Amino acid sequence: MSYFETLNNINVNEHTEQKGGLTYLSWAWAWSELKKKYPMSFYTIYENKDGWNYHTDGRYCWVKTGVTVVDGDMQIEHIEELPVMDYKNKSITADRVTSFDVNKTIQRSLTKAVARHGLGLYIYAGEDVPDEKDGSAEDRKRVSAKQTKELVEEEKQAAEEMEKQI
Repeated sequence: MSYFETLNNINVNEHTEQKGGLTYLSWAWAWSELKKKYPMSFYTIYENKDGWNYHTDGRYCWVKTGVTVVDGDMQIEHIEELPVMDYKNKSITADRVTSFDVNKTIQRSLTKAVARHGLGLYIYAGEDVPDEKDGSAEDRKRVSAKQTKELVEEEKQAAEEMEKQI
C-alpha cells in the first residue's frame, strides 16, 4: 500500500468541526496522525523576500506552506497557498491583517497540505466547484465525487512512481 493510500484510509470524521457551513479538520490532530505514521515528516512555512511568514500584493495577503512526508528514502512535498481570511472566509485586506489572522491561516494551510498527502482529503472535495447558482446540488456532488476519485488516482500513481524510483 502506498503512503497516500495509508493516509487516505484514515477516517477523520470524529476530528472535524463545522464552522460557517464548512468542515474543518483539527490541525493538531492531522499533524499528530501524520507524525505517528511517518515520524520524519516535516513542514515548511515559506517566507517572503523580507523574511515575513506571509506574502502580500499590497491589497491582500496569503501564506504558503509545504508538508514533506518522509518514508525511508522517499520524500514528497505538497505545497499549499491560502489567503488570509476572516471568520466569514472572506479575504482580509493587507492593512487589516493581524499576526493572529496569519497564524490561523498557516495552521489551516498546513492541514490542507497534509490532506494533499491523503489524510482527510475527502473533506475538501467540492470546495472548488461552482456556487449553487451555477448548478444544482446534485450536479456539484457528482462533480465533487469525480474530482476526488481522479485526485486520489493521480496521487496513488505519483506515490507508486516515487516508490519505484527508490
